Amino acid sequence: MTDYREWAPPASLTGAVVCLWHRTETGTSAPALVLPDGCVDLIWESGRGAFVAGPDTGPMPGTTGPAKTLLGVRLRPAAGGPVLGLPLDELCNQRVDLSELSPVAARRLDGALPPGEALRRLLAVTGEFAEERPPDPALLTAVRLLHDPRARVHELGARLDIGDRQLRRRFAAAVGYGPKMLHRVLRFRRFLTLLESPGGLGELAVRAGYADQAHLSRETAQLAGLPPAALARRWGRGI
Repeated sequence: MTDYREWAPPASLTGAVVCLWHRTETGTSAPALVLPDGCVDLIWESGRGAFVAGPDTGPMPGTTGPAKTLLGVRLRPAAGGPVLGLPLDELCNQRVDLSELSPVAARRLDGALPPGEALRRLLAVTGEFAEERPPDPALLTAVRLLHDPRARVHELGARLDIGDRQLRRRFAAAVGYGPKMLHRVLRFRRFLTLLESPGGLGELAVRAGYADQAHLSRETAQLAGLPPAALARRWGRGI
């Protein structure tokens, strides 16, 4: 059985953090389906300590064992690279122990901590990282623009007054991949959100920003490893 919850971060972290989350496995359950969201997570796991879940470009299996507790800080798209202090393309589709990135911070987040203390320290470490290396405002603006279903990736550099090559380099460092990939991921997440509203798959595909249902099918196969109807069922809606 899985208990998963999300809640808002403290006001001091909202510029860099999407949410905080808690996951507990109390017994045998189906592996979690971790799907791309453009974010990077700093995670504490009981018995293990802290690690970083890098930006994903496809489905990743959850690896939590039974009787484990995970606490996470989900960093906003484009905030992860600056806050963690390294180019995120080095962490794409990877899970890396925090000791490899910041041994001092990792020692503060020992796996033997009680969950309440682990959360307090996780927030403290994140706050210190974000204060020392805040996100790039231009890239946060770029992410906000890409959330619009009508956004055109090829127009992004001109709107930000940043050359295309420089924009791709800055995206790779801050997000983990280029603006075109993030645009695909954000559109995919819009579709997942729309699954909570009425409508057939073709209608939801167009509302999310896809050309048609065939376009949606190609994208869900790559980003989720499932066709749209199977993904909808896995996500909690029968279609």
